[in-house]
Amino acid sequence: MAGCWYGFAGGGLPSDIKTVAIMPFDNLTTEPALTQQVNEAVKTAMEGRLGLRAAGEPTADAIVRGSITRYEPDLPVAYTGVGAPNAAGNQNVVVTQRALQMTVNIEIFDQKAGKAIWKRDGLIVEANYDPGREQDGRERALDKLVTDIVDGAQSQW
Repeated sequence: MAGCWYGFAGGGLPSDIKTVAIMPFDNLTTEPALTQQVNEAVKTAMEGRLGLRAAGEPTADAIVRGSITRYEPDLPVAYTGVGAPNAAGNQNVVVTQRALQMTVNIEIFDQKAGKAIWKRDGLIVEANYDPGREQDGRERALDKLVTDIVDGAQSQW
C-alpha cells in the first residue's frame, strides 16, 4: 500500500534563531512578584517548548521583551445566595469562583534581521480559581500566557 507524504513549511521561528535573551518585563502593576514569575515562565517556554538556548542580549539571535500592563487578581465570576433574605428582601451572596486577568505586551525580535518575529500588544490571559487560591489562578494564567506566546511564535507564515 502506498503512503501519501505531505507536509507544510513556513511555520515556527526562522531556522537561524537558535538563541534568545529574555529581557526583564516592565511591570506597570502594583504586584512586584509578577516580573520574576512572568520572566521565568517565558524563559522556560523559550528553552523547553521552542528549543532555544539562553544567551546574553548582545549575542542572542532573538530578544524577548515586554511589559505587564494590568493585573486583576480578584474578579468575581460565580456566586451563590446564602441564608434567608433580610428585611429588605436581600440575600447574602458568597463568591464561589474568582478570576484573575493579566494583560501583557510582548515582542520577539530577530536581531539579525532587525525586525519583530512576533508581537502582541494587549494580550489578555484569564484563569479561574477558588476563593483564597489566587496562586492557583496565577499559575494557570502564566500557563496560558506561555501557550499563547509559543503558539504565536510558531504561527509565523
